[in-house]
Amino acid sequence: MVTTLGRRKKEKDNREVDDLTEEGRYALESPGMLLDITPENFNLEEGQEISMIENSSRENSKLKELKEVLIDWINVELKEQRIIVRDLEEDLFDGQILGNLYEKLTGSKFEVREVMQSTVFQKQKLQMVLDAVDKLGGNQKQQKWSVDSIHSKNLVSILHLLVSLAFHFKAPIKIPEDVSVSVVVIQKKDNVLVSKKVSETITKANEAIGGNFERDAFDTLFSHAPDKLIIVRKSLVTFANKHLNKINLDVTDLEEQFHDGVYFILLMGLLEGYFVPMYSYHMTPETFEQKVHNVALSLELMEDAGLSRPKARPEDIVHSDLKSTVRVMYNLFIKYKAVH
Repeated sequence: MVTTLGRRKKEKDNREVDDLTEEGRYALESPGMLLDITPENFNLEEGQEISMIENSSRENSKLKELKEVLIDWINVELKEQRIIVRDLEEDLFDGQILGNLYEKLTGSKFEVREVMQSTVFQKQKLQMVLDAVDKLGGNQKQQKWSVDSIHSKNLVSILHLLVSLAFHFKAPIKIPEDVSVSVVVIQKKDNVLVSKKVSETITKANEAIGGNFERDAFDTLFSHAPDKLIIVRKSLVTFANKHLNKINLDVTDLEEQFHDGVYFILLMGLLEGYFVPMYSYHMTPETFEQKVHNVALSLELMEDAGLSRPKARPEDIVHSDLKSTVRVMYNLFIKYKAVH
């Protein structure tokens, strides 16, 4: 009898948990839904509102790609300071890394303490950074972020800020186009929380090329001159084979054979006359991360040789993006075309 009563009570508890779960899901997914105020809910002043990305939108592939692109950009800019960003919300909210990024991009220096555990000091640093960003001019998204939204780890605000900085400073990154997310906005009205769901656009069309870069010859080549692209592609394959044939390697497909970085590394060694230690890269990479490591290493070798960094990300090359691969190969061709 006790066992039966215990089983019934457990079933009743499970039903209540399911009901609460469904109620919470309905509260987030239903526009205009009224939410009861409890100590566990949001501590908002009358008329104040907050927003958050719906969980389903966080799985959006374009949003994930945008986050990865921005994280890679920040890490490249701040690599000399040994700063590594892994999570935009957790790593940028206190203003410290944002300040470092702004200093790196502008060559300026903020007069503020480096280590700030106090919320007051963190917000002061954030205010200094955002005031400086506002003075850059030409920003169309200044209303999209604030000290409070950044400090509260609002991902939408952080993304708007970083995209604006990338555009202004012409970051050599490929920003995904048409990135939009579904956002739940919660506002306190008459002592109750009212929610609504809106679509927030973070990037629009024609923003795939990093920053304010103007279309260059490669963009024109790919979009308007496919016949000439065939000629350029053959020339680059011939150039690659001229050197890789020396170690019994033959290239027939640029984007597929260079996508894991190995051929780029070997080619740099041949062009510069040195041997790249095999422990520094993956000779037979199997994972995406190993391939990205290889391509990133090859780009570093090119920069060390005096080549300018092309508008190509290691991830794009690993994904066999022909335009990115051609950009890198063309850089090599221009510098080393006379090398035998």
